[in-house]
Amino acid sequence: MNKGIRDFDSVLFAQAMDEHLSSLRYASMIQRSLMPDTSFLSGILKDHFIFYLPKDYVSGDFYYAYQNGGYTIIAAGDCTGHGVPGALLSILGISFLNEILQSRSVPRANRILNRMREKVMDALDQRGKEYEQKDSIDIALCVYEPNGSVIQFAGANRPLIMVSDGQLKEIKPNKMPIGVAPLEEVSFTNHRIEVKEGDRFYMFSDGYPDQFSEKTNKKFKIRNFRQLISHVADWGMDRQKEHIEKIFNEWKGSAIQVDDVLVMGFEI
Repeated sequence: MNKGIRDFDSVLFAQAMDEHLSSLRYASMIQRSLMPDTSFLSGILKDHFIFYLPKDYVSGDFYYAYQNGGYTIIAAGDCTGHGVPGALLSILGISFLNEILQSRSVPRANRILNRMREKVMDALDQRGKEYEQKDSIDIALCVYEPNGSVIQFAGANRPLIMVSDGQLKEIKPNKMPIGVAPLEEVSFTNHRIEVKEGDRFYMFSDGYPDQFSEKTNKKFKIRNFRQLISHVADWGMDRQKEHIEKIFNEWKGSAIQVDDVLVMGFEI
């Protein structure tokens, strides 16, 4: 192959890559537009932060907020994979949550996840057969009741961290996804948590704890993540986000980001 042909091929490749990246950037804008913006979140939450860092422009992680009849619903999801496949599944998840919560029924956290699982399994034609795709969504979902003293929580493989009076408590999720499960699907557990002014809550994907360090080639791990949340929990939310992002970047260094990252903190 002569130099002229090689140069022409290189130009075509560069053009194709530019078009691909432009498409991903535009897709990222569309995906972001489906998630609640800062002004909406500020209107329904006393304070909050969101550390959202897709691995490949678009993300399999998503955050969600909705108000229905005085109830406030907050969720953080982590879909199978990342990039375009994960982003498509996240859009499905957001659409299904909107559809479920537009009903007039009183929202119950576990019922929302039960119904969401049905819709995901129908959409992906999952019937529990071995040859099927096992795509699914892990999610933590909270329902804040109008009386202001109770939060409901249901989790599909994703926990909720609560910090109250300086004490950190982790509310465990059910160990099954939104989608077909390896074992029999049972109803998700509905946790009712008494809360008071000043309590803070954290939902997150596994991208932060699973990130490898440039220096040690080890994962950050959930234990260190809990310690980090405990350390910053009484700070202002903006400062919390800055510190959480700083620690992540210092830990990762020049190592490859292994997954989408989402950490959401809020106070109601």
